[in-house]
Amino acid sequence: MNWRNSILAALVICVSSHIGFARAQAPARVGEAAVVQNEVVRVSGEGGTQINVGDAVLRNETVRTGAASATRLVMIDSTNLSLGANSSITLDRTVFNDEHSYKDVTIRMTTGAFRFVTGHSDKNAYKITTGLATIGIRGTILDILSQRGSTTVVLQGGASRVCTLSFQCIELTQPGDTAIITSAGNGKVTIKKTNNPPWTFASSCGAAAGLCSTTEFAGTPTLTPAVIDDPNGILCGK
Repeated sequence: MNWRNSILAALVICVSSHIGFARAQAPARVGEAAVVQNEVVRVSGEGGTQINVGDAVLRNETVRTGAASATRLVMIDSTNLSLGANSSITLDRTVFNDEHSYKDVTIRMTTGAFRFVTGHSDKNAYKITTGLATIGIRGTILDILSQRGSTTVVLQGGASRVCTLSFQCIELTQPGDTAIITSAGNGKVTIKKTNNPPWTFASSCGAAAGLCSTTEFAGTPTLTPAVIDDPNGILCGK
């Protein structure tokens, strides 16, 4: 009977490891949509699927808004991220610290208008990128406009460090401090600081009720479970 018990135990471990691997490969829920106005889609291939209020936002997912559209996403650490019309973001990297905070998270703002309000994670966990800039967070409310050839970052509260991809950096420390990064036709990138912002996300706040509010994350996060370590597949006969 001992050999039968051993075989059964091995089969249980094998099945469990496959289930764990499948779950580990599944995209993790990292937030949810709190506000949706008109066309807000998760992009997959050449198409997209409509996102509705309460729908999950997933790891490594691109979210895009259409014309006359807007959304506010609430991440598991209660970071609030608002998108205006014709905007696109990708949640490039998310590493959980626990069920309600991140150890490491990268958000790529491809194009459009955004408002970012930090939640409960350590502020060093966040990294925001555009085509021209990397943006460090220190307990911050930021308005970000990412366009072809330019990025504008307006500090509404807290502090932030904005750098070009060639590591020219500006510190934003007072409300209204603004970093403007531009790329000339010859490829030269410049960064300058002003306290007279040419734009703020406030111009987009009327696009949808609640777009510029902030709320706590109300959903149930899903963490990627550990996978049984059997690299050679010995237990499963590989």
